[in-house]
This record gives sequence, structure tokens and C-alpha cells, in this order.
Amino acid sequence: MSIIEILKAILLGVVEGITEWLPISSTGHMILVEEWFPLNVTQEFNEMFLVVIQLGAILAVCLLFFEKLNPFYGRKSPRQKNETFKLWIKVIVGCIPAGILGVLFNDWFDEHFYNATVVAVMLIVYGVIFILLEHHNKKREFRIRNFNQLSYGTAFAIGVFQCLALIPGTSRSGATILGAMLLGVSRTTAAEFSFFLSAPVMFGASLIKAIKFVTSGVGITGNELVILIVGSVVAFLVSVAAIRFLLDYVRRHDFALFGYYRIILGAVVLIYFLL
Repeated sequence: MSIIEILKAILLGVVEGITEWLPISSTGHMILVEEWFPLNVTQEFNEMFLVVIQLGAILAVCLLFFEKLNPFYGRKSPRQKNETFKLWIKVIVGCIPAGILGVLFNDWFDEHFYNATVVAVMLIVYGVIFILLEHHNKKREFRIRNFNQLSYGTAFAIGVFQCLALIPGTSRSGATILGAMLLGVSRTTAAEFSFFLSAPVMFGASLIKAIKFVTSGVGITGNELVILIVGSVVAFLVSVAAIRFLLDYVRRHDFALFGYYRIILGAVVLIYFLL
């Protein structure tokens, strides 16, 4: 096992852990990292690795929100446990649109839209939307400031916005946060709900990709297994820090800064691959 490949796996884990939760598109960053620091593995393993590594990021959500998401937590009152069950129902309702469209059309979207130009354009477009929306929000009061105020209909509508992330470069968290704020959800609640929605969808995508890889008969080498474990562990550790950072950031700031960052990154991706 080359130390270089381990370092690449660590780098990919860091990028995944940061960009999966911040509304800046993990795909846009992964395209650049893959271009500059490609793993010395088979194409089949690489495709599987880039999806399954998300399991590490999902575990970070489970750890940080264990109490909030656990309806059987001993310190919760009966009322709080009931509210947690309702939150889970809202998460399930919100996952329905992306779950259905993801299973039916995810491969089609990847085949037709997974290229540097589309990713760059989506980075810039949603960056502009973030800036315009936050300019509009400066004088706006959000009517939904906690999960008890979040209706099942609103949860489903946010899930519809999550479907936009099927287009590479959109950002799953970016699409859900934007959609939630447009529907009147506060920044903090929108960010947390985007984490909760992402976990089941990402877990399902990772499971499907892993099953496809196993059933393909390609097999996995010892070196590839080490790369997968290292990348996933790093993604978990970095995700913990990234989620904490984002929640602390949005309590005091808006998302406009991420919009400017997306525009800059989109321009870098576009210029690099066009030239």
C-alpha cells in the first residue's frame, strides 16, 4: 500500500466531510480533487468509493443528533418522545420525492449531466440564488423556527426541493436549505432538517452502490479496502467538525458567503476544464 494512495484517501475524506454538509456542492470539489489527485484503483471501485464514503458522513449526523433523533432517549418526557416520532415522520415524508426519483433516474441524471460544465453552471446559478435570497431575507421574519411548527406538507415540499440535487453541482444541502427558507423555515431549522433528510437518502444511495459493486463480480483488493476505510473514517471526523461549524455559523450569519464561494468555485471549474 503506497503512502500516496493513503494521503489521497485522506484528502477525499476531508473534502467529502466538509462539502457534503456545507451548501457548496461536494460534486464540484470532488471533480477537481479527482482531476488533480486520482486514486490508483479500478474505475468500478472509484465510482463505488465516492458514494459509499458518504456513510462516514452519515454517522456524524447520528452522533451529533443522537438525542434529538432518538425517540427512546431515557431523559425525554412522553411529550418529547412523541415530538421525536413526529419529527421522524416528517423526515420520512421529506425523503419520499428524492427516494422515488433517485431510484428511477439517478443513473440517467449522472449519465447526461455529470460533466464539468453542468457542475460549474449549477455552482454559479445556485450561488447567485443564495445571494439574492439572503438579500431578500434581510427584512424577513421566518414563520417556522422549530420542528414543531414544521408541517408534514412543508416537509414534503422541502423534499421536492431536495430532488434538484439530482443535477450534479446543485448540492443536496444547498437545495434543501434554499427550498426550506423559501417556504419560511429559519436558517438553523432549515440546516438541521437538511442534515436529517440527507442521511436516509445518502444511506440508500450508498447501499445501492455497494450492492451493485458486490454483485458486479469485480471484487475488492486489500489495498482498496484500506482506502475505503480510511476515507470513510476521515469523512466521519471532518463531518462532525463541519456540521458543528455550519450550525454555529448560521446562528450569527446568513448564507450569502457560501453563494460567493460557489460562484468563484464554479468559475474555476469552468475555466479549468474549458482551457
